[in-house]
Amino acid sequence: CALPIYEEREEAIQAASLVIQRGGLIVLPTDTVYGIGADAFDHDAVRALLAAKGRGREMPPPVLVSATSTLDALAIRIPAYARALVEEFWPGPLTIVCHQQPSLQWDLGDTRGTVAVRMPDHEIAREILERTGPLAVSSANKTGMPAATDADQAEDMLGEDVDLIVDGGVAPGGEASTIVDVTGPQGRVLRLGALSLEDLNAVLEPLGATVTLEGDEPAPEPATEPSTGTAPNTATGD
Repeated sequence: CALPIYEEREEAIQAASLVIQRGGLIVLPTDTVYGIGADAFDHDAVRALLAAKGRGREMPPPVLVSATSTLDALAIRIPAYARALVEEFWPGPLTIVCHQQPSLQWDLGDTRGTVAVRMPDHEIAREILERTGPLAVSSANKTGMPAATDADQAEDMLGEDVDLIVDGGVAPGGEASTIVDVTGPQGRVLRLGALSLEDLNAVLEPLGATVTLEGDEPAPEPATEPSTGTAPNTATGD
C-alpha cells in the first residue's frame, strides 16, 4: 500500500516518532541529505535498516542526536580537539567517530568499539530526535546509488522498505557530512563532505592541533640504519 502522507508538520513528527517506537523505519530530512532512520537501541530495526540499504554489518550506521550533551552518554575518552570541532560545527555536517560507552545495550554492526555521532542542523530532524532519542541514520539510498536529496528520490529507492517518509522539501545541503575519526591523539578525516580539511583545521590550529586526511599522514622519519629496500607500511586500516 502507499506510504502515508501527512500535511501538517506536527502530525508528521508525531507519526514518525510512533513508527520508531514500534520498531519501524522512517525516512527523514536532514541538513545534508535525506536519511533512513531506526531506533539505535532496537537490534531488529537496525538490522532492517542495513537490509533496506543492501549493507552488511561491516558498514554500521552513524547515530544522530538532538543535543551536544547526548555525546557524553554515547562516547568516552573524547579528546579536547574533538570537543572544539563539536562546539564549532554542531549542529551541522560533521560526524565524529568516538570510542563508544561500553555499557550501551545496542548492536549497530561491526563497530570495533566505536560510534559515529552527528547532530543535524535541521529543525524537523531534531524535533523527531528529541522525541525518539538517538537514531541510527544512514543516507536514504540503496548502497552504490546517490543519496536522496528529496522525498520522491527516497521513495523511489526505499519506499517498499520503510514505514513512513517525512517530506521536508529539498535537502538544503545536498552533500554528505564530513567524517572525522577522533579516537586517537590526532584526528583523521575518513570522508570529506560538506566541511573541508581547511574548515576543520581553521578551528584546531589556534589550539595547536590539526586533522589529516586518511592516507596523508606524515611519512616516518628516515631510519639511521641503511635502507633494506622495503617500503614502510603506511596502511591506515579498514
